[in-house]
Amino acid sequence: MTTDQAVAPPPAGLRERKKQRTRAALVRSALELFTRNGYDHTTVDEIADAVDVSQRTFFRYFANKEEVAFATQDVAECHFFDALVGRPAEEAPLAALRGAVQTSWTATGEIIAELVPQDLHMRMYCVIESTPALLAVHLRRIAELEDRLAREIARREGLDVDTDPRPRLVVAAFGGAIRVAGQLWNEGEGTSMESLRDLTLFHLDHLGAALAEPWDR
Repeated sequence: MTTDQAVAPPPAGLRERKKQRTRAALVRSALELFTRNGYDHTTVDEIADAVDVSQRTFFRYFANKEEVAFATQDVAECHFFDALVGRPAEEAPLAALRGAVQTSWTATGEIIAELVPQDLHMRMYCVIESTPALLAVHLRRIAELEDRLAREIARREGLDVDTDPRPRLVVAAFGGAIRVAGQLWNEGEGTSMESLRDLTLFHLDHLGAALAEPWDR
């Protein structure tokens, strides 16, 4: 082997795979520490030490501890939004939102599983719900996502989201059903993504009737 060959950097594909492995290791270690010790009691140094990298390396991948805490949530939100964009144009808004949930769930679960075990992702969801600092961030992120969803619904329907209230109203109703399902799941005995999916779809299936049809007393 020549000197040039010995010091040549690895191919771009190899470098990218190494970066992906390091990022995944940081996410997994962070979530394991958060779920075991608590978010507030876990430091960036502890996360980096668990992966045997420096604090500087951690900050190459994440701006702060909060960002890594929501890494798997980012995956879920991005795939759901992309699924909504890809829904058939003729679908009504609420049907498109429900369809996006259903079609994105499996793919999202598979991608999350490449980062962390699914049960760890679900346990982190409980940590977020029970940690005031993370819950505040979570609520802000929900508001930002709902704004994006409303604008996408308005685009699909050819409406101006700033003058027509319907896109924001349908997204608010949809988001409320999602939150009710998540709260009930968190309070119940289910721990899997499948149980949360089933509970979410159950509530979405009753949303239209609850809003538009007379209730059978």
